Amino acid sequence: MATPTPEIGRKPKPGLQHSLHPVPGAGHGTPAPGEGFALTIAQRECRKLSFHHSHDRADVELGVALVAAKRASIVGRGPILADVHVAMDLFGLRTVPVMERDQTAPFAGLAHSYAAQRRFVDAVAPEQLVPAPTAT
Repeated sequence: MATPTPEIGRKPKPGLQHSLHPVPGAGHGTPAPGEGFALTIAQRECRKLSFHHSHDRADVELGVALVAAKRASIVGRGPILADVHVAMDLFGLRTVPVMERDQTAPFAGLAHSYAAQRRFVDAVAPEQLVPAPTAT
């Protein structure tokens, strides 16, 4: 029986190599550990909201999760509840009793288009998510 080549000492596969210098700019994202958990938290928090049109819920949940994941990645950790709350507050989602079309308009179509998701996340400036440290 032939044994497989051990991974130690083997030449790294091109798909597994990572750059030491990530490419900056729009559309490249900001990776963080466990970003998928942001969607779980966002779904849990968005269940507390009332939507005039129930089909808008998926777009809002995904949009909030994407922005929360971006905030977590800027800080350099996985997403937490505070990230979701910051994302929701950025769009004023926790202050309105029923989500109407004007509140859900920025999220329209996010659940169906990766390109729209990238544009949506890139439109949120890091300064909106993480305040700059104040000099004392």
